Amino acid sequence: MTGATRSATLPDADALLLPGTHALPGLGLVLPAAASAAGADVPDGEESRRLLGLPTAERVCVVLVDGLGHLNLAERGGHAPFLRSLLPDARALASTFPSTTATAMGTFGTGEPPGRTAMLGYTVRDPGTGRLGNLVSWTDLPPAQTWQPCTTVFERAAAAGLPVTSVGPARFEGSGLTSAALRGAAYRRAERLAERVDATVATLRRPGLAYLYWGDVDKAGHHHGWGSWQWGDALTEVDAELARLARSLPAGTLLVVTADHGMVDVDPALRRDVAADAALRQDVLVVAGEPRALQLHVADGAHPEVVADRWRTELGDAAVVLTRAQAVDAGWFGAVDAHVRPVVGDVVVAMTGAATVVDSRTQTAQSVALLGVHGSVTAREVLVPLLVHA
Repeated sequence: MTGATRSATLPDADALLLPGTHALPGLGLVLPAAASAAGADVPDGEESRRLLGLPTAERVCVVLVDGLGHLNLAERGGHAPFLRSLLPDARALASTFPSTTATAMGTFGTGEPPGRTAMLGYTVRDPGTGRLGNLVSWTDLPPAQTWQPCTTVFERAAAAGLPVTSVGPARFEGSGLTSAALRGAAYRRAERLAERVDATVATLRRPGLAYLYWGDVDKAGHHHGWGSWQWGDALTEVDAELARLARSLPAGTLLVVTADHGMVDVDPALRRDVAADAALRQDVLVVAGEPRALQLHVADGAHPEVVADRWRTELGDAAVVLTRAQAVDAGWFGAVDAHVRPVVGDVVVAMTGAATVVDSRTQTAQSVALLGVHGSVTAREVLVPLLVHA
């Protein structure tokens, strides 16, 4: 059980966990470890399993609760007696940069860094068209397997003979994000959380690996903030159903609960809008990413170093600003393949504290006004739990 950070040694929530500067195990270890625990011979599986301390089992269930950051859970664990009971032995893992669903799911599903998956944010600029594409809705992008060609862990596990089933809503079956990150599993449709738990239990009546996703905690956090009673209610709901899942699974099943990212509640007074801010807008052609992790593509003839310096001056301590070359060299996206490099912004911006930068030219009023957001490098956004029940 080495190599992971326990709750007693967790950093302050506002501390910056810059990629490449910490030794935390990453979210990309979870599925290879789970597949190995279930008996599949997959690349890096046994090493990942040993690093995360997972026991072997004929049946393994992996649950991903969108937006359930390790520190968020630890601070509001009163709403989650079952998950709280697992916290003393929990491990904190590091999400990706950006610490956002599309990027994290790409790494979670493939075991590869964002620099190989090209899953670099909520929105990305497609170098082929110059348009801003959305990796969650999969709009204005090439086909998923063209954009993200890395083999998934589910594909590797299935090829090794392990039965693999993904349980989720009908709208996710065959979607762009599912095809990019989680292809290779048999898909079992279930809408409400209770139905997904029942479907997962039924699936694991035979040995194999099952995966269950739930997104309402993240949704409540976005609209009301993770400190809200609505977030607490969403956590209570998922905790009760996961407790029922643990009770209902066949004896000896390994249950692993994790998340894709955490969340911070932001201060609208610290929000800046590129559309209305001449200094931030100067020489910036496209703003990709999200309000906590921006990727700026500069206009032809503009110098990224100059734009980066301007943003540093304007934002001060509210952001860490790097050029593409600096971010890639620092390992923010892991190893970066040649075809992925132009997807990375000419300038990369990671927000700190409770500040955001939006662009109302391309973002809806509803997305600009979100209270709970994520994507940056604070511990509250980066740390996700690895909760194990065996």
